[in-house]
Amino acid sequence: MHDLLKLTIREILALYAAKTLSPSEYWSAVEARVEAFEPHVQALYLYNPESARQQAAASTDRWMKGETLGLLDGIPVTLKELIATKGDPVPLGTAAVELVPAAEDAPAAARLREDGAVIFAKTTCPDYGMLSSGLSSFHPLSRNPWDLTQNPGGSSAGAAAAGAAGFGPLHIGTDIGGSVRLPAGWTGLYGFKPSHGRIPVDPFYVGRCAGPMTRTVDDAAISMATLSRPDWRDGTSLPPNDFDWMDFEIDLKGMKIGLMLEAGIGLPVEGEVRDAVTMAARHFEEAGAEIIPVEPIMTRVMLDGLDNFWRARFWGDIEKMPEERRALILPYIHQWAEGGTYISGVEAVRGFNQTIEMRKAAGALFTRVDAVLSPTNPIVSYPADWASPTNDPSKPFEHIGFTVPWNMSEQPAASINCGFSSSGMPIGLQIVGPRFGDLAVLKLSRAFEQWTGGITRWPEPPTA
Repeated sequence: MHDLLKLTIREILALYAAKTLSPSEYWSAVEARVEAFEPHVQALYLYNPESARQQAAASTDRWMKGETLGLLDGIPVTLKELIATKGDPVPLGTAAVELVPAAEDAPAAARLREDGAVIFAKTTCPDYGMLSSGLSSFHPLSRNPWDLTQNPGGSSAGAAAAGAAGFGPLHIGTDIGGSVRLPAGWTGLYGFKPSHGRIPVDPFYVGRCAGPMTRTVDDAAISMATLSRPDWRDGTSLPPNDFDWMDFEIDLKGMKIGLMLEAGIGLPVEGEVRDAVTMAARHFEEAGAEIIPVEPIMTRVMLDGLDNFWRARFWGDIEKMPEERRALILPYIHQWAEGGTYISGVEAVRGFNQTIEMRKAAGALFTRVDAVLSPTNPIVSYPADWASPTNDPSKPFEHIGFTVPWNMSEQPAASINCGFSSSGMPIGLQIVGPRFGDLAVLKLSRAFEQWTGGITRWPEPPTA
């Protein structure tokens, strides 16, 4: 990897300020990396190197004049395809959607553009963002850079693949049940899902968040000052922050941290995952925290209720679509969604009510602990061409037991690498904080990253 691509955002900005590196020079390094690795990982949509060169040149001029637009001026960034950018179609990962240019930037895109970031591509996702996979009826199959036979996870599949492949320091995903954290865990990235409303989204709905996917905690934190500015289009958008996102000071002495090693439902936790998370918890204990084993908060009733609600909601979105277009939806998703035709309005409401039960269970747990540690994913990896870790549309959500409750409870949660399997695949540790405790999650994450040193050797593109 080019040495420039090993730099953090903070280091890049320092070089820009010292005029020893220009945004154009940095972009050239990213462009070369994309050229070498993208044919193998297929992470990008609407990749536009010419536009990136123009944006980087404009940023170079601003840095030379001392007239930068914002904190991320000249930093290359990708946005998940579901996040609209003005003038670009939003296919939602599916061949069923007509390609109509977006009328305006979504909030995350608008904030990044205001600050001068170099938006050079969108990243792939599965149909409607409804899979934890790189499989799509519209995009090429996205693959995990650590092992091209394996899945990067999803639904922020392209963002994860791009981040692990070294396509610049910052990639923005979205998350309604784990879609930032799950792929971050499977690709070794740091994936941060903030408190609901902290990063405005449009359209907004229950549990949906946007979040940065980066190689370091520092890169995610520095991006939050830009991404978290409020936007009127999100009715859940939180007020402006009154804290410093780069404040990592923390004293763990006396902190009570729950250790959750079972999800309560779904796929059992593999031994290598359990061992890595258990060892990670020891670092917090050695730093003075009290580690308290806690029971899972998810139940089968909760997960099945959520499944019913999502099926009914999604079928309501597509039922009036012309049959010939609906037939273009990925068969796995179409088969799953058809189950919504048999769910009554009463059953759908009962399913939605399970999100309230998740919120109550999470609230009760956090009366006893200050944070929670758990696996991000229950399994090490799964094949690239599978739609989900089960590859079974009748069991689509058996892998989200550790991640989805924190969307419904609106709490911040992150995935950070805590080791590797015997097969060489990354393993993710999830760190969960109390509602609005975004900074606490970043502080705990940063402490863990410093204890372990983080990942120092990332995947390289195939040479043959």
